[in-house]
Amino acid sequence: MEASSNMHRRQLLKASLATGGLALGGLISVDALAADKAEIKMQLGWIAGGNQIGEVVAKRLGYYEQEGVDFSIIPGGPNVDGVAVVAAGRQEVGQVSSSPSIMLAVSQGLPIQCFAIGAQRHPYCFFSLEKKPVRKPADFVGKKVGIQSTGVVLLRALLAKNDIPEKDVNIIPIGADMSPLLNGQVDVVTGWLTNTTALKVLGKDRVDLSLWDSGVKLYALPYYATPDTLKKNGKAIAGFVRATAKGWHYAQANRDQSVDLLIKEYPNLVRADEREALDVMLAYAFTDTTRTQGWGTMDPAIWQDQISLYSQLKQFTAKTPKLEDVMTMDILKTTAAARTAKA
Repeated sequence: MEASSNMHRRQLLKASLATGGLALGGLISVDALAADKAEIKMQLGWIAGGNQIGEVVAKRLGYYEQEGVDFSIIPGGPNVDGVAVVAAGRQEVGQVSSSPSIMLAVSQGLPIQCFAIGAQRHPYCFFSLEKKPVRKPADFVGKKVGIQSTGVVLLRALLAKNDIPEKDVNIIPIGADMSPLLNGQVDVVTGWLTNTTALKVLGKDRVDLSLWDSGVKLYALPYYATPDTLKKNGKAIAGFVRATAKGWHYAQANRDQSVDLLIKEYPNLVRADEREALDVMLAYAFTDTTRTQGWGTMDPAIWQDQISLYSQLKQFTAKTPKLEDVMTMDILKTTAAARTAKA
């Protein structure tokens, strides 16, 4: 079926060129024009939205096509294990919300490896109010912290990093709703600083303490693939990274236009909310580090610090993963020039 489709495309191209009376003089091969692009499907762990604005821009402005990449975003959801999907070879690349997901998967023997990072500083944050502020880690002592089950390990990491006994903090499981903070059930809630819509309910008395500033330096929105994919399809992955970097650089320089492209791709999104969230997201995607080392860069030392901290917290039930199994700098090295160049 695929071979038949390729032949059909070549026939259409030949007919089109003949009808248009184009004399190529042998300079352009019809077969070259019809050559298949490298297919890259990016599996998410969530429903696609503003976090993918750089990819949407790159797709709609033809940056992937210029790199010979046929790109698409595969949305996830509560019943989709994106890491397992990519590890099984069903999609070429994936993206998860936080770097620990990569480490934990590798520790369990799943063959995945991070090759680029979307956000240099993790936007995860602890929110309190002026009447009972938590401005520094020591302020957690004696506080009631409302947190989702998936975030408990992040709180434990913060406490361990700052030598605060867990028994000194009252951990209360809650959902994503921030109303427990407003009605006094808890003193602290958590979330991403990029979720500007949800944060509006906390008003101007909101006090922020980011996970990063508390000493737990995690990455957000890491891109990953299997080592086999990175080895066999490294050229296509590099093309994907170059195009994606160009898309994010465009979003940085052309914010209104980029949100327009995002809404065209996902009409269910609210433009005003996405425009506000983009300014926050870009502050995490473009830092002093990215200005010198390019979009998508990462530091092996920060990865090693994460691995050591999670090992200290006994999060690796099977084995502590090795740094070289968790991440690779190879793709970043081959795309360095393109990742620092502006769109």
